[in-house]
Amino acid sequence: MRKERLPDSPIVYFCEKKKEEAEWALFLHAAFVDHQMYDAQTVCLKERYHLLLPDIIGHGESVGAKKGDSLCKMSGWIKEILDREGIEKIHVAGVSLGAVLAQDFANHYPERVKSLACFGGYDINHFDARMQKENGGAQLRMMLKALISVKWFAKENKKISACTPNAQEAFYRLNLRFPKKSFRYLATLNRMVNVCKAEGRSYPLFIGCGESDIPMEQKAVRMWAESEPDAFVKIFEGAGHCVNMDVPQAFNDALEAFWQGSLSV
Repeated sequence: MRKERLPDSPIVYFCEKKKEEAEWALFLHAAFVDHQMYDAQTVCLKERYHLLLPDIIGHGESVGAKKGDSLCKMSGWIKEILDREGIEKIHVAGVSLGAVLAQDFANHYPERVKSLACFGGYDINHFDARMQKENGGAQLRMMLKALISVKWFAKENKKISACTPNAQEAFYRLNLRFPKKSFRYLATLNRMVNVCKAEGRSYPLFIGCGESDIPMEQKAVRMWAESEPDAFVKIFEGAGHCVNMDVPQAFNDALEAFWQGSLSV
């Protein structure tokens, strides 16, 4: 996989490009890990798609930020990557934090989106105020644990983020590398929520979560599905929050079926 650094930004991204013509797919990872959370997707899909996997600011290798850089700039940086790589339209997929950033990118650059798939996320354009407050409180409690001990934080976080032993261990190992100083970037997350009130989409939408995800997340998916009846919705059996890590084969099959227009749920 080719590694690139986006000029004049802290962003490092990874490309897997085929020699033949193919569609492009962008994967945006969850908080506290990096693009490697999509290793199972890379192995499976690289034979049929061009893949683009950036490390979000403050994560993985995207840690060389300067004053003024923030999470709110990710959509612009992603657009710059697409321009640099000559990508006109792309399938956009995100899990958890990645689902928020995927929507933010689609809000700013809908003409560049071929499809949008969000898992373990919520509708950032119509997020219930009480749920937003509850979600913010849960994030703050987790951050306080990290300030005391990164290992304690990682051990607790893996239980929330995955439910299978293999996925929990993989998430834990990636989580240990997350630098404490990068928590400051996550503090700007709410600046993307309930800002854009755009109605209607020019691209298909796929939303979902794991059947063992927290009740608040399952409620968020149900509310989103009710507000967008044309969206494809799937609750993944045997999965927690990071469905792509818990049930990679089921996730890959569903995502590819969605991209090909043959998804039925």
